[in-house]
Amino acid sequence: MPGIRRTLTVLLATVAVGAVTPAATEAAPYANCKAVRNPYPHSRYAGVDLTRIRELHTNCTTARRVARRAHRKALRLGATGPIRRFRWRGWRVTGDLRPSRDRYVARKGERRVRWRF
Repeated sequence: MPGIRRTLTVLLATVAVGAVTPAATEAAPYANCKAVRNPYPHSRYAGVDLTRIRELHTNCTTARRVARRAHRKALRLGATGPIRRFRWRGWRVTGDLRPSRDRYVARKGERRVRWRF
């Protein structure tokens, strides 16, 4: 009986520590990156910036490139509903077109890039 109690105590302590410790992707903060200013000059979107670019497990250069080029593909595809989903160079991109400003998230493994149009 004492062996079972010790095992149960160790098991409960392990579960308690695991419940308190957040997952690695939840604990890591997104880093802010500079906006992409006027990515579509001489178009109907002239003067509209890609803002609030944030990256997780990548760098700002990559995040800005993903936002600029994946968003260009999103505009070529056109809107088929309130949520836009597509792939761009291995990144899974989801765009929420319902708010007044479109919000996008690109995922590739653990890497994440967010931006607003």
